[in-house]
This record gives sequence, structure tokens and C-alpha cells, in this order.
Amino acid sequence: MTPASAGNRRVRGFPKLSGFMFDVDGTLLLSDRALGGYQLLPGAIETLTEPTSRRVHYVLLTNGSAYPPAEQAGKLRKLGLPVADAQMLTPSVVTASLMNRNGIRCVLVLGSSGVGFSLREAGIETRDASHPQATQVDAVYVGWHPDCTMKDIEAACNAIFAGARLYVASDVPFFATRHGRSIGYSYAIVGAIRRVTRAPMILTGKPSRHAMKFVAQRLGVPVSRVGVIGDDPVVEISMARRYGAAAFGVTTGVTSAEEWRRQPQTRRPHRVFDDLRRVIDLVP
Repeated sequence: MTPASAGNRRVRGFPKLSGFMFDVDGTLLLSDRALGGYQLLPGAIETLTEPTSRRVHYVLLTNGSAYPPAEQAGKLRKLGLPVADAQMLTPSVVTASLMNRNGIRCVLVLGSSGVGFSLREAGIETRDASHPQATQVDAVYVGWHPDCTMKDIEAACNAIFAGARLYVASDVPFFATRHGRSIGYSYAIVGAIRRVTRAPMILTGKPSRHAMKFVAQRLGVPVSRVGVIGDDPVVEISMARRYGAAAFGVTTGVTSAEEWRRQPQTRRPHRVFDDLRRVIDLVP
């Protein structure tokens, strides 16, 4: 990026950006495979500190659903990242909002203990596969579930056969960790459920329309004035491109500079940064 383009802080074809959405894994940090430890990526603290100092709104949106937002935000603050609870978004937050609008009141959750937290907080009853009425629900919600069993999958399938709708936190096969690519559990679980039921799914995490719309609403700006920063062309970048936000790719996660150049137009960022701190140039 040239000094001139950095100075005007605009992206061709977009108005001045008024808010930012940051991916987490591969963009701000790398976690271990168990999501228990984190390694900050260079420039993460500085990049989030600058919008705060200029009173520009930003949120973090992860496709991870293992932890409630406040717990996840607390973990990131311990690393030095300036992230308030309300700035930490997960697919479960989006799911809770969408389910309330759709009249969903009782849900079979396939996920670890934190997956259904935001649903319960929103007044939605959650059940697991051991519940005696596990299949008598309005919807099935699949999130982070490393301990998933065939009993879970069978209960989900029977609930869907009985009329429940299928909501999915993430349909991404891999995400970046400090040990390399790690499998997305919900991707595999949903693959099994849909192979049996042929049910359509409602995706609530990235790159869904629901996620992009929720981000813009939380920021209080039109989608066209949101800058989306992430490491995955089929997740953050395709979401931004599809729904009209500005897209910025980083090379610290699953995608190298050469791989970014090979992406089709629908998955190609408006700019690629080899240093996250270059995002600061976009902050008005």
C-alpha cells in the first residue's frame, strides 16, 4: 500500500470505513488444538488499540463456539487485547438472535458446555442427547463438540425427522492453530447428520448472511462501511465480498500471499496485508 492510499484511508468502490470486524484464529492469534492456550500474532494488540483510541467501533467474530462471549473476551484480555465482552461475537450469539426471531423455544444442542450458553441467556431452553425428550425440540444446533458420539448424531437425526430445523455454528472443515490446520468438528458432525436426513441447514457463523448482518447491526453502520479482516478466503473474505463489505486478507493464518493471489474474484480480498498493523492505516 502506498503512502497516498494509506493517507486517504479508503478502499476503491467503498465509502470511508466506519467499523471493523476481526477474525480471531489466524488473524489475531493462534490457539492450540484444544483451544486451551493462545499465541498472539505480531501487531494484534497495536491494531486493536488504535481504533479504540480513535473511537472507531470494532468487533471480533470467531466461528468458535466453545466458550460464552464474555469468557472468551476475558481470555483475550489476559493476553493484552482490548476486547470488551460486547465486542466478542460467536455463532451462538447470532444463533440466539435468529432463533428468537424465528420463534424457536427449545433446542437440542450438540456441543460442549459453552455452545448453548447464549441460547439460554436469550431465554431458549436447551437439551442434550441424554434428555428424555431430546428429540421433541424445535431445532437442533451443532457447535464445537469434540466429544460427539453416535448417540448425539442419532438424537439429532431423530429430532430432524420429527420436524426440527438444523442450525449450524460453523461449516468450515479446518481452522488455523499454532500446530497447523485443525479439523472443524461441527463440519464433520453436520456432514453425518445431513447424510442421513438430507436436511437443509441454517448457517449462523461466517460466511453466512446472518453473521454479516449481525456484525453490521452491532457496529451500528451499513455493511458497505464495514471492513472485514481475516485469514480464510472461503470464510471472512467470501462473506465480505458476497454481502458488500470491504475485505482484507492476512497471511498469518491458513492462506499465504501466493494463495491469496490465486483466489477467484469472489474470494479475493480488496487488499492483502503481510503485517496486521497495516490495518491501522484504514482507521479514520
